[in-house]
Parts: sequence; structure tokens; C-alpha cells
Amino acid sequence: MADDKNGRDKQARDADRRQRERDVAVELERGDEPEPPIDSAALDELDSELESLEFPVTGSEVVAVIGDRDIESDDESYTVEELVPAIDSETFDSPSAVRVRVQRPTVAAAMKRVLEAAETLPNTDLSESQRDAYEKTFRELKAIDADDDDEGIRAVTDWIVKRIQENETLPGSRAVRQHAATFCRTNGYEIRNDEWLGI
Repeated sequence: MADDKNGRDKQARDADRRQRERDVAVELERGDEPEPPIDSAALDELDSELESLEFPVTGSEVVAVIGDRDIESDDESYTVEELVPAIDSETFDSPSAVRVRVQRPTVAAAMKRVLEAAETLPNTDLSESQRDAYEKTFRELKAIDADDDDEGIRAVTDWIVKRIQENETLPGSRAVRQHAATFCRTNGYEIRNDEWLGI
């Protein structure tokens, strides 16, 4: 390319285009992040403590060994016990699996309550797809208004736990989405029909 004004302008446009493409790629990767993840340095410290465990381990074992370990997020501090369900049916194959579970603390705390409540039901297992749908609903609630005090997540979690206790059954993922959508609309949050909660 010639070293003239046109050549330099083209190089500048190409550099700008590549930067925009990188920015878009980063946004796409982070597209489903409703809350900033816990700092990787804090998770690295957690990984070193998890090395003392022999994997696979249960949630009960993780809580028994490092349940009182603090994990700092941007705006709050959590213990592992607040984020990992202390049940034997929850298993982790590696330290990175625990890391993924606690990385989004608001969703992890909500899922802990749901999983521990579901554990009280006889002959009932929370399927992987139903669990994923619950988690996605919590992530969407977090994304609706990232600055709120997670009132929607608490309300939906309370509703699920109450349904488990009163009806002795897990509410379907569609019912959870509908309840979350009703909560959002009642509280003035706009939900489009093409969104996860827009059912």
C-alpha cells in the first residue's frame, strides 16, 4: 500500500473496523452476563483451596471443607456456603465446575435455595434442562435492571420454594418464566414478546 494520504486513511479505517469487530465479539461473548463475574483473582484463590479436595465432590463436601471461605464481588462479599448447595445430589467434577457455579453470585444463591428445597421432595430430581431454564430465568431477571436490589430474583425464588413446600412438586420451567414475567410487568419492567420472559 502506498504511503500517501489515501493509504493512511485506508489503514486507519481498517484498524477502526478491526477494533469494532473485536468490541462486538467481546459483547457477544458477554451477552448473557447479567451481572459482572466475581474477580478472577478471588476465584484463583478459591481454586487453590479447592485443590485440597479429591474430585469429584458433592456440594456437601465443598461446604464442609471451605464453606466459610469469603468470595468478594464488586459490591458484596459472599461465603462459599451461601452459593453452593449443601446437598449430596449436587456434584462437581473439578475445581473449575465450582468456579463456574459461584461466578454469578446472585444466580448461584437463588439456585442454592431452589436445589436445597427440591432435595426435600421424595423421588424428584431437577432435570438438567429444567435447572438450565430456572437459571436462565434468574439471569434474565438480573439483566432486566442490573441496578436494582435483586427483588425480582428473590420474589421468584421465594415463589418456587413456596410451591415446592406447599405442592410438594417442582414448578415447571414455563410456570417459573410466567411468574417472573408477571412480576416484571407488575413492577413496570418492559418485556418484549421475543425475549425469554416474554411468554
